[in-house]
Amino acid sequence: MYTITLQDAPADITELARADAEHRFRRTLERTLGGPEQTLAAYRAWVMAEDTAEDEMAPEDVALAKRWIAAAGRARGDAFQAMGETEAWFEVRVER
Repeated sequence: MYTITLQDAPADITELARADAEHRFRRTLERTLGGPEQTLAAYRAWVMAEDTAEDEMAPEDVALAKRWIAAAGRARGDAFQAMGETEAWFEVRVER
C-alpha cells in the first residue's frame, strides 16, 4: 500500500531507532486518520493539493488534505520525541 522511510537522519542513529521512528510515524498517522486506507487517501489528497488551487478541488479533498497536514505534524512529533531536534523527515512512497 505505502512505505514510510526516515530521510536525512542523524549519522549516529541506530537501525533500531530508525525503525522505531518509522513505526511511530506510521502508527500515529493511521490512528489519527482511521487506518491505512484512510491514511493513503489523505496523503493522495495532500499531494493533489500541492499542485492544485484550493478552489479547483472538491471540498472533501480539501478537508482530507488538511487532515493529512495535521496528522503528519502530530506523527512527526511522536516519531522524533526520543531524538530531539533534527532535520530528518519522512518520505511516504505509494506502492503501485
